[in-house]
Amino acid sequence: MGKKIVTFGELLLRFSKPGQLRLTQGDLFMSKYGGSEANVAVSLAYQGEDVTYITRLPGTPVGYAGAMSLSQYGVDTSQILYGGKRIGTYYFEPAAGMRAPKVIYDRDGSAYYDLQPGMIPWREILKGCSYFHVSGITAAISSKASEATFEALDIADELGVTICFDINYRKNLWKYEGAEPRKTLSKMLSRCDMMFGDAVEFEWLSQHPQPPFTALDSSFQMQMKEYGEWFDDLHAKYPRIKHWMMGMRNEISSKHHTLTALLWTEGKLLQAPIMDIPDVIDPVGVGDAFMGGWLHAINLFPDDRQKQLNYSLAAATLKNSIPGDFNLSTEDEILDLLERRHHQGTIYKTYE
Repeated sequence: MGKKIVTFGELLLRFSKPGQLRLTQGDLFMSKYGGSEANVAVSLAYQGEDVTYITRLPGTPVGYAGAMSLSQYGVDTSQILYGGKRIGTYYFEPAAGMRAPKVIYDRDGSAYYDLQPGMIPWREILKGCSYFHVSGITAAISSKASEATFEALDIADELGVTICFDINYRKNLWKYEGAEPRKTLSKMLSRCDMMFGDAVEFEWLSQHPQPPFTALDSSFQMQMKEYGEWFDDLHAKYPRIKHWMMGMRNEISSKHHTLTALLWTEGKLLQAPIMDIPDVIDPVGVGDAFMGGWLHAINLFPDDRQKQLNYSLAAATLKNSIPGDFNLSTEDEILDLLERRHHQGTIYKTYE
């Protein structure tokens, strides 16, 4: 276990219909708590890390139940701020056959939406912290929440905390007056030390076409030279970020996916194995599982970047088998999968 990790974002209540029903079918909704930064916190706590989650929730039974949903897995929720009238929600319709998944957000006017700078005692919370994790979603909800996010980033930077970032670009969230997602996310990136995103988000950020990832199985050959040049260009634009991880998924069908990841670190490009996942249960939160796995792997394998990458991919692979947003995979379970697939790992080095 390493030093304290702090994650910050909006906790959500997720509603879905049973089985493969559409949102317009049936009378019963099932609910689960989730949200990107909360998912990372649970993943880390489940792997044995000391992690504190920061958000603002309504002081209602629904808000308290949300905090309890995290604390039961070992997340420190003692610093959660209570206020406001409602919790943010989202409605999720899973993919089925040729039908794509659907997400509908209902976050306006939530307790987090009304968060403002000065409400959270960041200096006290971040004291002695080793990593501070946020995502692009933290700044996308409202203008005041965006200001509160930058307040936290500036204090973390001042205190010398390593800042890790998931770009998490969700175009449907940037609705407030004056919202400028590309400018805001670029400003956030300039303050960060390590970054995760999927290939689609990297393409949006860089405005650079993605080399195709169309793997049907683990024999697919990656275009490593092209990816290396892509990462080199991004690092030149955001030189503070020393470690870039990109997840890639090919959806062969709604239940059959392939998954891999690349890590650009200190001028080298590393490739993880390609995982063939023939029976996807729930793909929500896979990127957060990557992030939680990565932060834990840094403590677990401090001198081996390839093992850090492979462990992160194994964590994300297991999340596909778990219903809900949270990756409830232990370190031992992730290491077991890592060991079974270890022979597929390959290291690639870019030009210096």
